[in-house]
Amino acid sequence: MAFAALAIESPQAAYARLMTARRGDPVEETLARILASWMAGEGVMPEWIGLGEHDFSRMMQHHFPKFDIREMRDIGLGVDLERGAEMNDLRKLLLASRTTCSQFETWMTSIVIAGCLGSDHLWQDLGLWERPDLTRLMLENFRPLAIHNTRDMKWKKFLYKQLCETEGIYTCRAPSCEVCTDYAACFGPEE
Repeated sequence: MAFAALAIESPQAAYARLMTARRGDPVEETLARILASWMAGEGVMPEWIGLGEHDFSRMMQHHFPKFDIREMRDIGLGVDLERGAEMNDLRKLLLASRTTCSQFETWMTSIVIAGCLGSDHLWQDLGLWERPDLTRLMLENFRPLAIHNTRDMKWKKFLYKQLCETEGIYTCRAPSCEVCTDYAACFGPEE
């Protein structure tokens, strides 16, 4: 089932409204960008940004208590349930790598997984405005994992590479990234 967002305002306008309704936690800036893009029909986030209605409501009440979430109904796409095993593997990887094991990091785990189901760069699929937003999100929420991305590999490729290594699957043809013909696809700029 697919839902279409009514793009009645720009992501920047939605972001401004969200920021005036927030509690004041620094993580809300990045989350507000994701929500604002989702509300404007940008990115590929599913309904309730991958959280389910109950958890979405709890997250919004906690972080944006002055925002009326009734206008957020019927926004987003349906989730591809045939990728359930992949989603479970990503969930295990991210939950095991949370920075502080907070409830917000648990919510962010579901949000990142939903973004991974898109076909573009992860920061774009999440609806973030630039790649540094995603790097900040990963370091704030999944620091034990994120610090291993020492060569600035693209985040979605990095996450899936971690899954492969966890399972002992090595699909790269080259003995190291530096000599691989696909080096630019993994480490080049995300424009």
